[in-house]
Amino acid sequence: MRGRSTKLTALALVAVAALGTSAIGAKKRSKKLPRGPYPSLGSCAVFPQPELAPTAPSAADQTAWNQDVSQAPLHPDSAAIIDRINAGGGDELHPDFGSPREYGFPYAVVGAKQKRVRVRFTAYGDESDRGRYRVPPKALVEGGRRSDGDRHVLAIDRSRCLLYELYRAFFRKRPKPPRWNADSGVIWNLRSPGLRTDGFTSADAAGLPVFPGLARFDEAQAGEIRHALRVTFSSTRDAWVHPASHCAGDTSDPHAPPMGMRLRLRGDYSLAGFSGHARVIAVALKRYGLIVADNGSNWFFSGASDRRWDDENLNQLKQIPGGAFEVVRSAAPVHLC
Repeated sequence: MRGRSTKLTALALVAVAALGTSAIGAKKRSKKLPRGPYPSLGSCAVFPQPELAPTAPSAADQTAWNQDVSQAPLHPDSAAIIDRINAGGGDELHPDFGSPREYGFPYAVVGAKQKRVRVRFTAYGDESDRGRYRVPPKALVEGGRRSDGDRHVLAIDRSRCLLYELYRAFFRKRPKPPRWNADSGVIWNLRSPGLRTDGFTSADAAGLPVFPGLARFDEAQAGEIRHALRVTFSSTRDAWVHPASHCAGDTSDPHAPPMGMRLRLRGDYSLAGFSGHARVIAVALKRYGLIVADNGSNWFFSGASDRRWDDENLNQLKQIPGGAFEVVRSAAPVHLC
């Protein structure tokens, strides 16, 4: 379930959806790249970033997904924000993915031979990226072909390192030529950390990419997830903070979480009872944390659909209380809608 804000700034109404870059926080960046590997899919690094000081606030562009925030400063209202979230109920972490195909986000990996198709936008076309999308006609839909939910469709073009994402997507053979219909869509350049135009949505309510925030089985199996994970909350503030660019809130309460807010699992939370992939994910939650991306059930975080997940093992994560998290300070200001 998601909400959409129609309150846009005058600038956003006339701007073109673009994958620009942000200069916010640039002084904290080093030109030297870290030695460790970036999150990647094949030869495509996902938003590679210059090295940041371990005590730097959460970055203000898409490289935030890959930033270690384990030592970043806390938001001054962290405790009040966590209390506000948990007041809505459902105050324990919940992996919103698993082995059944309809759980989690499927994604397609394609190459240069995949034919590009037109997309007809049915709701947020003025905030979507025009052009042809390299999305297969038989790409799996979030929740299944008969789903009446968000119906995200994700595809990565490994030949150009482009990420195609659609929201509420339906493939139509007629009228010809065949095409995808979708409420909104974005083409992300995985080599660029750019933001959406302020006030613009994406295939996610926050104006963020979906794929970089998914826990993937192959990462967990390799023993390390090197990026933040996507999370939803039932009540969000009518505001956003970069790298988000859009809001869908239901309250002006300053202690409600805005889109793009960063959280992390407290460093002193014991992982003694965790094993396997659950432990790998818990470590990532301490190091990289969560980024608020949409409205939904409290503390539901996202992963890729994969029949290889061990659901019983993932259930270990459900014992982590929301009170074990804290809010990380961002390098960017809060934008009110």
